[in-house]
Amino acid sequence: MWDALRDVGAVHRWLLPGRVLDADVDGDVRTLVMPDGHVVRELIVDVDDAARRLAYAVIEGARPALRHHHASLQVFAEGAGHSRLVWVTDVLPSSLAGEIRARTVRGAEEMKNVLERARSG
Repeated sequence: MWDALRDVGAVHRWLLPGRVLDADVDGDVRTLVMPDGHVVRELIVDVDDAARRLAYAVIEGARPALRHHHASLQVFAEGAGHSRLVWVTDVLPSSLAGEIRARTVRGAEEMKNVLERARSG
């Protein structure tokens, strides 16, 4: 899972095909193109191989409009070829936290399904 997560320019291939149409990385900025043509730009804050942690902040194109959106994803070994993903997201305004939480849960489920299909295929 970490290999797919750390490949920040390939989120559309390894983790969220269908939800993300394309991704491009220029320096520390990742640009995501959604299937409807909407563009989201993210600042890649850190890719830490030792901790197996990725941190990013949305800097443009958040839907709904947010004043702040920072997230980190970290992969923990769970024995015999299994792992656990911990995805922490901070958003402002806090009134949108429920909507962002629902999207995060759905995204984690989608990533899990994609990775499990790749593993069994």
